[in-house]
Amino acid sequence: MNMLFVEYPKCTTCKKAKKWLEVHKVEFEDRNIKEQNPTAEELKAWHEKSGLPLKRFFNTSGMLYKSMQLKDRLPDMSEEEQLKLLATDGMLVKRPLLICKDKVLVGFKEAEWEEKVR
Repeated sequence: MNMLFVEYPKCTTCKKAKKWLEVHKVEFEDRNIKEQNPTAEELKAWHEKSGLPLKRFFNTSGMLYKSMQLKDRLPDMSEEEQLKLLATDGMLVKRPLLICKDKVLVGFKEAEWEEKVR
């Protein structure tokens, strides 16, 4: 099964995750989030498959998130509005994302990937 690895190549966490996938010989399709931002439809499907709160899909430490003051704005936004916002710019999306057939991993925590990917 091929997995989709969504990353920002300049992100150090994404680099670590990619190296982990390569070391563990996991086959994946690579996608640069800056060049090909996920659509609202993709994000909705990934969110549903992940079982995580939608807030986990936001790059809360990113400059764009902070400059848009999203910490204060998100609670008043509907899920649909949040998904549309995420789809406007890949820099708003938490990375890396690993989309598998039956699960979605958001961010890179080696122990979690070790348990869920292998």
